[in-house]
Amino acid sequence: MNRLSDKEAIDLLKHGDILELGQQANKIRQEKHPGNTVTFIVDRNINYTNVCLNECRFCAFFRRENRKDAYLLPIETILQKVKETQEAGGTQVMLQGGLHPSLPFEYYLNMINTIKTAFPDIVIHSFSPAEILHFSKIANKSIKETLQDLRSAGLASLPGGGAEILVDRVRKIVSPKKIMTDDWLKVMETAHSIGMESTATMVLGLGETIEERIEHMRRVRDLQDKTGGFRAFIMWTFQPGNTQLGGNKLSSWEYLKTLAVSRLYFDNISHIQGSWVTQGQQIGQITLAFGADDLGSIMLEENVVRAAGTAYQMSIDKMVNTIEKADFKAAQRDTEYNIIRRF
Repeated sequence: MNRLSDKEAIDLLKHGDILELGQQANKIRQEKHPGNTVTFIVDRNINYTNVCLNECRFCAFFRRENRKDAYLLPIETILQKVKETQEAGGTQVMLQGGLHPSLPFEYYLNMINTIKTAFPDIVIHSFSPAEILHFSKIANKSIKETLQDLRSAGLASLPGGGAEILVDRVRKIVSPKKIMTDDWLKVMETAHSIGMESTATMVLGLGETIEERIEHMRRVRDLQDKTGGFRAFIMWTFQPGNTQLGGNKLSSWEYLKTLAVSRLYFDNISHIQGSWVTQGQQIGQITLAFGADDLGSIMLEENVVRAAGTAYQMSIDKMVNTIEKADFKAAQRDTEYNIIRRF
């Protein structure tokens, strides 16, 4: 199959039949992942602080430092959350916080090191490019040195958070204080260059055009051609509740169509993840017929999407049931997509 061009991808998003797209994407998924297995991970998002300098208009989670409901979790609380994760069969934690104006770089190094010392088997898959760039500035170090220090402390890989739409026109509207496209890509390229892999993400429904969605995908695909460091592409929809940006939720129809096109477009990324967190369990199940081979995490804790008024619950049993009812075989994976348990 020839590589899908940007023009062809745009045409498919604008005029393609959704069921045909689903069938084509499903065929590619089966070629890349024969055997009918759908994976998921057991992990926990630990939001160690909600204080953030960026104040993104699409975010309902952040608080200014002087607000009464601003917080910074004590290390004892973080360790308890990691302990609960491991006891629940979890293998990974994702530390996510705002860009706190008062914390030194050593705080983050100590936090990772303390977690890794107490729980050596837990994988720390944490800190988006925006956080990494913030750390490099407060530490007065290069991005590469910052990442090397974090890796020495126990950081394993980076999540793809903060990508939103990798087009500066959109970013200047929805998150003007946040890093722009080239900075996000530069952090990821640097991480890949030292052998630290990551995921890539995309948030639909931020006022982007069809052409800008494909531009986002092209920037990710181009970098993947260069580094091969993205393990997965993960896409979800903007949740407008309680945000400054507001607006309406994108339809599940539009989400599924774009998901299918992403599977056709990313010939160089192995895994495409379906989002039950923003779409709900039933649409999450349908993503498995639209190119997704992974359903992400059961998320023992999740606060950012919840702050926007969207909350879907998941357990291991419910996840396995969701996958099996779609006629797939469920398997628990680790951060690197190795299967560690079949059901």
